[in-house]
Amino acid sequence: MALAAGTGSGPLAEECFGWAVRHAAYDERADRGVELPRERWEPVRRDTVFDLASLTKLFTTIVALRAVERGLIALDGRVAAYAPECTAAAEHGITVRQLLTHTSGLIPELPLYEEDGRERALARLAAEPPATPPGTARRYSDLNFLLLQRVLERSAGQPLDRLVREAVTGPLGMAGTRFNPPASWLPRIAATEDQRRPWGKLDRGMLRGVVHDENAWALGGVAGHAGLFSTAGDLAVLCRALLAGAGPCCRRSPPS
Repeated sequence: MALAAGTGSGPLAEECFGWAVRHAAYDERADRGVELPRERWEPVRRDTVFDLASLTKLFTTIVALRAVERGLIALDGRVAAYAPECTAAAEHGITVRQLLTHTSGLIPELPLYEEDGRERALARLAAEPPATPPGTARRYSDLNFLLLQRVLERSAGQPLDRLVREAVTGPLGMAGTRFNPPASWLPRIAATEDQRRPWGKLDRGMLRGVVHDENAWALGGVAGHAGLFSTAGDLAVLCRALLAGAGPCCRRSPPS
């Protein structure tokens, strides 16, 4: 565990506990982890990088609000106006606001990782209809932010990882935050889990340095709902910026 605590004016405390790498696998029969030799255990440090999982949605939201601020999209604009390939969203009139507020009516997730390649996975996502009428109920769904990713990429003409870098991590100097961390980061990345069925949706073994979420992995590691890696210190920088009123862009320069 890595802890970074503070206020909008600055950090108050940073502490590290436990191990970033300790186990080689999980023993299903014994119901316990198989430990590595003691000399290979790696402690959590201040620069340890973690899989952020659904905290990625916060970054996608900031990018979306920046796009609204710049007039690229509208909160009540229909998804189909920006990403017409999202045929189910077009048919049911799903809006950007409904994606952001989890009121689209979409189910929580789809097994996109079962599809043969990224394009088939995206086609399945685009064709998924809402389970309830949009705007009538709140249901947390990863699919909302996968569709939002399509909206943002289409409207800006850039991939999400670049949009996050330009809107958030670049302006704030968050050098330890990115999708698909390079191999050079591996020595300081915390292991996630021994991913195997039935507790996992895929059999990928011990995960370290690759995104844990199966759908994000199937989509190449860059997804609106999951995929970012970061440090506690970098997340503290973002929190201070938001507390200080940096705005949705975390900007250093005015909108173009």
